[in-house]
Amino acid sequence: MGDVLDRDATAVADAVRAGDVSAREVLEATMARLEERNPVVNAVVAVRDAALDDVDRGLPDGPLTGVPFVVKDLGVDVAGLPITNGSRLFAGVIAERDSEVVARYRGAGVVIIGTTNTPEFGRNASTEPLLYGPSRNPHRLTHSTGGSSGGTAAAVAVGIVPAGHGNDGGGSIRIPASACGLIGLKPSRGRTPAAPRYNAMAYPMGINHALTRSVRDTALLLDVARGPVTGDPYVIAPPARPYVDEVGAPPGRCRVAVSCSTPGGDPIDPDCETGVRRTAALLEELGHQVTEAEPPYPREALATAMRVFMSVPLAVDIDARLAALHRDLEDDDLEPFTRMLYESVRPLRAADVIVAHQQLEHAARALGPFFADHDLLLTATIARPVPPLGLLDTSDIPAMLTNAGAFSALTSPWNVTGQPAISLPAGFDQLGLPVGAQLVAGYGREDLLIRVASQLEQASEWRSGPVWPAVGPGTESGPAGSR
Repeated sequence: MGDVLDRDATAVADAVRAGDVSAREVLEATMARLEERNPVVNAVVAVRDAALDDVDRGLPDGPLTGVPFVVKDLGVDVAGLPITNGSRLFAGVIAERDSEVVARYRGAGVVIIGTTNTPEFGRNASTEPLLYGPSRNPHRLTHSTGGSSGGTAAAVAVGIVPAGHGNDGGGSIRIPASACGLIGLKPSRGRTPAAPRYNAMAYPMGINHALTRSVRDTALLLDVARGPVTGDPYVIAPPARPYVDEVGAPPGRCRVAVSCSTPGGDPIDPDCETGVRRTAALLEELGHQVTEAEPPYPREALATAMRVFMSVPLAVDIDARLAALHRDLEDDDLEPFTRMLYESVRPLRAADVIVAHQQLEHAARALGPFFADHDLLLTATIARPVPPLGLLDTSDIPAMLTNAGAFSALTSPWNVTGQPAISLPAGFDQLGLPVGAQLVAGYGREDLLIRVASQLEQASEWRSGPVWPAVGPGTESGPAGSR
């Protein structure tokens, strides 16, 4: 059974479909792994006791029938489970019904076993909430899993589940994917639904998708989740064919721009640059045209959009919760950094929110022409190595203001523009921690990202199996699974 659980989600579903193993056997083995491994990495924060009942009643006949799955405890509801957003203020809130994306996952046959850890309201590139404590990176337990989908990343990387849900409003799928050696695609704005949550004037930078150990799982889960619901403010053209059909499809000769600096012009860490250069060389070997080029980042527009949309929607959610509780904010409701973001909204006017939306459009128009001259942009996912736990401490506001921006500098621009971007494994740093490379494409071109990512996956030696046992303090390197 261990061999089946070490495979990707597609292979687990194939094994169940072929009768090699039953969905009940997979779930029982998964729950045993959860009991063994979760205390080490602190990935899953709420366990769904009804999962076995789902299997016994009979699962939908879908492409992922019998695959164990986790959902991030932020911005997405799983009926009957807490929805805390990683915050003490929301502790005790139980979701009454599934979000649309969760319903689509269930329709594909997955078995949701629980929800995963996240920093408070997702406003940190490291998953270290006071509510649940830190998630730990199985590649080195003293280090972060990234954020804000860090609990899901830990659950996938350590082998509790083969894939899991995340969402990304500034890098929150791609940063944990990079930190944990996984694949993390942020789709184009409008590709997957947020319902029943709101997007248009709320949080247009965020979008749901998944963290996986294979490109084909990334494609399949996008096929499962994609498509609008009635009333969606952003509706994107559907793909020409299923995304799983793009896996292994020839991408043609792409024009790839390579950048090894941040939008502010600062150099990235040498180990991160090595990962980018290694990926660039492989792309060149595969026949792509690779050149050095820096996108014309509209820094003021990007900063304005990020500042407003990281604070205003947060304040709306907090005020709504306080209204439901019929009380004012108390000192221990929020972490200090969250409290600072909440208070920063007070001087803003309604006009400032409109300006932020305009700047969001301005950034997309400023960067769009770059992708007329280049098919893809290659950067590091994170400009710095995976941080040790405690570096991004939300109780230390000066430290957060000094350090936090570096970890989303290369991911957040594409949340503002709405373009798709994917983080792929690109080797390891001197401590044995994963390094990620990010590919960005033009709006709506997830198909191209999946084709090229699949090509790189086949040509490289990515180790996508679970990392177990986890690497403890003082250990130079630990075993990583192989496909």
